[in-house]
Amino acid sequence: MDRPSLYDDDIVTWAEEQVAALRALGARSDLSNAVDWENVAEEIESVGRSQLRAVEGLLVQALAHMLKRLSAPDLPVTRPWREETLTFQIAARNRFERSMRQRLDWDRIWKSARETANLGLTPYGDGLLPNLPDSCPVDPDELLSARFDMDAILLQIAESRKHTPSL
Repeated sequence: MDRPSLYDDDIVTWAEEQVAALRALGARSDLSNAVDWENVAEEIESVGRSQLRAVEGLLVQALAHMLKRLSAPDLPVTRPWREETLTFQIAARNRFERSMRQRLDWDRIWKSARETANLGLTPYGDGLLPNLPDSCPVDPDELLSARFDMDAILLQIAESRKHTPSL
Protein backbone atom coordinates (compact mmCIF):
# COMPACT_ATOMS: atom_id res chain seq x y z
CA MET A 1 0.00 0.00 0.00
CA ASP A 2 1.51 3.34 -1.09
CA ARG A 3 0.02 5.53 1.62
CA PRO A 4 -1.26 3.37 4.45
CA SER A 5 -2.17 6.36 6.63
CA LEU A 6 -4.29 8.23 4.05
CA TYR A 7 -7.45 6.62 5.43
CA ASP A 8 -6.67 8.07 8.86
CA ASP A 9 -5.21 11.36 7.63
CA ASP A 10 -7.65 12.37 4.87
CA ILE A 11 -10.67 10.15 4.47
CA VAL A 12 -12.18 12.38 1.77
CA THR A 13 -9.18 11.97 -0.54
CA TRP A 14 -8.92 8.29 0.41
CA ALA A 15 -12.57 7.77 -0.56
CA GLU A 16 -12.08 9.55 -3.88
CA GLU A 17 -9.04 7.43 -4.71
CA GLN A 18 -10.79 4.20 -3.75
CA VAL A 19 -13.87 5.10 -5.79
CA ALA A 20 -11.73 5.80 -8.87
CA ALA A 21 -9.91 2.49 -8.43
CA LEU A 22 -13.14 0.53 -7.93
CA ARG A 23 -14.79 2.11 -10.96
CA ALA A 24 -11.72 1.29 -13.06
CA LEU A 25 -11.89 -2.32 -11.87
CA GLY A 26 -15.63 -2.42 -12.53
CA ALA A 27 -15.05 -1.33 -16.12
CA ARG A 28 -12.78 -4.30 -16.80
CA SER A 29 -14.53 -7.09 -18.64
CA ASP A 30 -12.03 -9.70 -17.50
CA LEU A 31 -13.10 -9.43 -13.83
CA SER A 32 -15.94 -11.26 -12.19
CA ASN A 33 -19.33 -9.64 -11.95
CA ALA A 34 -19.68 -11.13 -8.46
CA VAL A 35 -18.78 -7.74 -6.99
CA ASP A 36 -21.28 -4.94 -7.51
CA TRP A 37 -18.51 -2.47 -8.32
CA GLU A 38 -20.68 0.59 -8.87
CA ASN A 39 -22.66 0.27 -5.65
CA VAL A 40 -19.53 -0.50 -3.63
CA ALA A 41 -17.94 2.63 -5.14
CA GLU A 42 -21.03 4.69 -4.29
CA GLU A 43 -20.98 3.50 -0.69
CA ILE A 44 -17.34 4.50 -0.29
CA GLU A 45 -18.06 7.79 -2.03
CA SER A 46 -20.78 8.45 0.54
CA VAL A 47 -18.19 8.15 3.32
CA GLY A 48 -16.33 11.15 1.94
CA ARG A 49 -19.55 13.10 1.40
CA SER A 50 -20.73 12.42 4.94
CA GLN A 51 -17.47 13.79 6.34
CA LEU A 52 -17.93 16.95 4.27
CA ARG A 53 -21.55 17.33 5.39
CA ALA A 54 -20.54 16.89 9.02
CA VAL A 55 -18.04 19.75 8.79
CA GLU A 56 -20.54 21.88 6.88
CA GLY A 57 -23.17 21.25 9.55
CA LEU A 58 -20.83 22.29 12.34
CA LEU A 59 -19.85 25.45 10.46
CA VAL A 60 -23.52 26.25 9.85
CA GLN A 61 -24.18 25.96 13.58
CA ALA A 62 -21.17 28.10 14.51
CA LEU A 63 -22.15 30.84 12.05
CA ALA A 64 -25.83 30.64 13.00
CA HIS A 65 -25.00 31.13 16.66
CA MET A 66 -22.82 34.12 15.82
CA LEU A 67 -25.58 35.60 13.69
CA LYS A 68 -28.11 35.15 16.50
CA ARG A 69 -25.77 36.78 18.99
CA LEU A 70 -25.08 39.66 16.63
CA SER A 71 -28.74 40.11 15.70
CA ALA A 72 -30.20 39.93 19.21
CA PRO A 73 -27.42 40.76 21.69
CA ASP A 74 -29.84 41.69 24.48
CA LEU A 75 -31.62 38.36 24.67
CA PRO A 76 -30.86 36.50 27.90
CA VAL A 77 -29.98 33.34 25.96
CA THR A 78 -26.98 34.87 24.18
CA ARG A 79 -24.48 33.70 26.79
CA PRO A 80 -24.87 29.99 25.87
CA TRP A 81 -24.73 30.93 22.18
CA ARG A 82 -21.16 32.13 22.63
CA GLU A 83 -20.05 28.90 24.28
CA GLU A 84 -21.92 26.81 21.71
CA THR A 85 -20.32 28.77 18.86
CA LEU A 86 -16.90 27.95 20.22
CA THR A 87 -17.84 24.30 20.70
CA PHE A 88 -19.11 24.01 17.11
CA GLN A 89 -16.00 25.77 15.78
CA ILE A 90 -13.67 23.44 17.66
CA ALA A 91 -15.58 20.37 16.44
CA ALA A 92 -15.51 21.63 12.84
CA ARG A 93 -11.79 22.38 13.08
CA ASN A 94 -11.07 18.93 14.48
CA ARG A 95 -12.98 17.16 11.69
CA PHE A 96 -11.72 19.41 8.91
CA GLU A 97 -9.15 18.07 6.47
CA ARG A 98 -7.22 20.30 4.06
CA SER A 99 -8.69 18.53 1.05
CA MET A 100 -12.15 19.68 2.14
CA ARG A 101 -11.46 23.38 1.72
CA GLN A 102 -12.25 23.58 -2.00
CA ARG A 103 -15.08 21.05 -1.67
CA LEU A 104 -17.06 22.94 0.97
CA ASP A 105 -19.84 25.10 -0.46
CA TRP A 106 -19.27 28.28 1.54
CA ASP A 107 -22.24 30.14 0.09
CA ARG A 108 -24.55 27.23 0.96
CA ILE A 109 -23.08 27.12 4.47
CA TRP A 110 -23.69 30.88 4.85
CA LYS A 111 -27.24 30.69 3.49
CA SER A 112 -28.06 27.76 5.78
CA ALA A 113 -26.56 29.62 8.76
CA ARG A 114 -28.75 32.63 8.01
CA GLU A 115 -31.86 30.46 7.75
CA THR A 116 -30.98 28.55 10.93
CA ALA A 117 -30.29 31.75 12.87
CA ASN A 118 -33.52 33.32 11.72
CA LEU A 119 -35.48 30.24 12.80
CA GLY A 120 -33.74 30.36 16.18
CA LEU A 121 -34.62 34.01 16.71
CA THR A 122 -38.28 33.78 15.70
CA PRO A 123 -39.51 32.31 19.03
CA TYR A 124 -38.05 35.36 20.77
CA GLY A 125 -39.81 37.79 18.44
CA ASP A 126 -36.51 38.74 16.83
CA GLY A 127 -34.99 38.35 13.40
CA LEU A 128 -31.68 38.67 11.65
CA LEU A 129 -29.90 41.94 11.18
CA PRO A 130 -30.97 43.49 7.90
CA ASN A 131 -28.77 43.71 4.84
CA LEU A 132 -26.55 40.72 5.49
CA PRO A 133 -24.50 39.80 2.42
CA ASP A 134 -25.52 36.97 0.13
CA SER A 135 -22.05 35.40 0.25
CA CYS A 136 -20.17 34.36 3.34
CA PRO A 137 -18.19 37.39 4.54
CA VAL A 138 -15.83 35.35 6.69
CA ASP A 139 -12.67 33.80 5.33
CA PRO A 140 -12.79 30.00 5.73
CA ASP A 141 -9.31 30.02 7.24
CA GLU A 142 -10.55 32.30 10.02
CA LEU A 143 -13.53 30.05 10.72
CA LEU A 144 -11.32 26.99 10.98
CA SER A 145 -8.37 28.58 12.75
CA ALA A 146 -6.97 27.28 16.02
CA ARG A 147 -6.75 30.97 16.92
CA PHE A 148 -10.44 31.54 16.26
CA ASP A 149 -11.39 35.08 17.28
CA MET A 150 -15.15 35.16 17.61
CA ASP A 151 -15.30 38.87 18.42
CA ALA A 152 -13.27 39.78 15.32
CA ILE A 153 -15.53 37.61 13.17
CA LEU A 154 -18.66 39.15 14.70
CA LEU A 155 -17.29 42.58 13.82
CA GLN A 156 -16.41 41.42 10.33
CA ILE A 157 -19.97 40.13 9.78
CA ALA A 158 -21.47 43.35 11.14
CA GLU A 159 -19.29 45.46 8.87
CA SER A 160 -20.13 43.33 5.83
CA ARG A 161 -23.77 44.33 5.89
CA LYS A 162 -24.98 46.05 2.75
CA HIS A 163 -25.77 49.66 3.37
CA THR A 164 -28.84 51.02 1.69
CA PRO A 165 -28.93 54.74 0.87
CA SER A 166 -31.07 56.85 3.17
CA LEU A 167 -34.18 58.33 1.67
